[in-house]
Amino acid sequence: MSKSELEGRWALILGASSGFGAATARALAGAGMNILGVHLDPRSRLAKAEEVIADIEAAGRQAVFFNTNAASERKRARVLDRIEATLVDDPAGGIHFMLHSLAFGSLLPFIREDPDEATNEPQMEMTLRVMAHSLVYWVQDLVRRGLLLRGSRVYALSSGGAERMATNYGAVSAAKAALESHSRQLALELGPFGIAINCLRPGVTDTPALRAIPGHEAYVAEALKRNPHQRLTTTEDVATTLAALADPAVTWISGAVIPVDGGESIVG
Repeated sequence: MSKSELEGRWALILGASSGFGAATARALAGAGMNILGVHLDPRSRLAKAEEVIADIEAAGRQAVFFNTNAASERKRARVLDRIEATLVDDPAGGIHFMLHSLAFGSLLPFIREDPDEATNEPQMEMTLRVMAHSLVYWVQDLVRRGLLLRGSRVYALSSGGAERMATNYGAVSAAKAALESHSRQLALELGPFGIAINCLRPGVTDTPALRAIPGHEAYVAEALKRNPHQRLTTTEDVATTLAALADPAVTWISGAVIPVDGGESIVG
C-alpha cells in the first residue's frame, strides 16, 4: 500500500489519547491520514493527548481532537456537529476509517457477601454502554449523517475475555462478547451500503486498561508462557495491522473477529 492511497483521508478514533487508540492514530497519520480523535482525560493527563496531536501534526497531517465523554448521547451529537463542519469542504466528505477503542468499566467480581465489593446494576450498565453499545450508537449516527460512505470501514477492539472468564473481568467480558455480537449485526446491516465492520482481538498488551485490572500480572506471566514469540503483543503490533486494513483495496472482510496476538490464542 502506498501512502498516496490514504493521503488526506479521515480517520475517527474513539479513545485516541493512549493505548491502542494513540498508537493507531500515529500509524494512520504516518500513512497519510488526518485524525479525528475523541478521548476523555482530566487536566492532569491532557499531556498524553497533546503528545499524540503533536506527532500527527509532525507527520504533516491534521489532528482534530475532542476531550469529551464518547458514551454520552448529547456529547456525541456535539462532536458529530463539529466533525461535519470540519469535513464540509473535504472532497470525500466522509470518514474512511473508524476505530472503537473505549476501555472503561467495572473491574469487580459478581459475587461477594458485601454488596459494595461486587458489580452492581449501574456499573454493569455503564460498562456495557461504554465498551459495547456505544459502537452501535456511533455507527448509527455516522450513517444517518452520511459520514460513513461506501468503502468506509469500522474496527472495534475486543479481547480474549469475550470467551474466557476471570474473577474481576465479568462485566468487561460481557461487554466484549456484546461488542463482537454488535459488530456481526452491523456487518449484516451495513453490507448493502458497502461499509465493512470487524473486531480485532489483540493478545495481552501492556496498556493502561490492562494495568487497571486487579491481578493483571498473572495475565502477563501466562501470556509470556503461551505466546509462540515469547513476548507480549504491543500497541504498535495492533496499529500496524489496522493501518494495513485501512487500505482502500481491502473491502471483503466484514463481520469477522481477527486475532492479532502472534499465535497466543492457539496455544492451550
